[in-house]
Amino acid sequence: MNSMVTKSPRSPAHPPAPAVRPDDVNGGDSVVLERRPQKTKPPQMYQVVLLNDDYTPMEFVVVVIQEFFNKDRETATQIMLKIHLDGKGVCGVFSKDVAATKVDQVTEAARKNGHPLQCVSEPIEL
Repeated sequence: MNSMVTKSPRSPAHPPAPAVRPDDVNGGDSVVLERRPQKTKPPQMYQVVLLNDDYTPMEFVVVVIQEFFNKDRETATQIMLKIHLDGKGVCGVFSKDVAATKVDQVTEAARKNGHPLQCVSEPIEL
């Protein structure tokens, strides 16, 4: 019997070698840039602090802490006592914009009710 194949199969042709090697470009002084992942820092955080005064009623301070900082009555009372005894107390820690908004809200509420309560935000040092 005769076989149908008359020629042996050819191996695939290899692509021609490049005429210039990458190292030879610019006389071997090529620069390779590496991609490095960028590490981003977490945003700067700010603590919102209420300052003690001799005129704002303690009950008003408790209500402000409950309303604007979402604290329960027990926690708000503890913060108010810290403000009263130490001269200031931290009500919460927020990003810069949120802290500024909280300061504005507390200050506006105090002025509307005729109280000189002061509220500030301070950056937290890491």
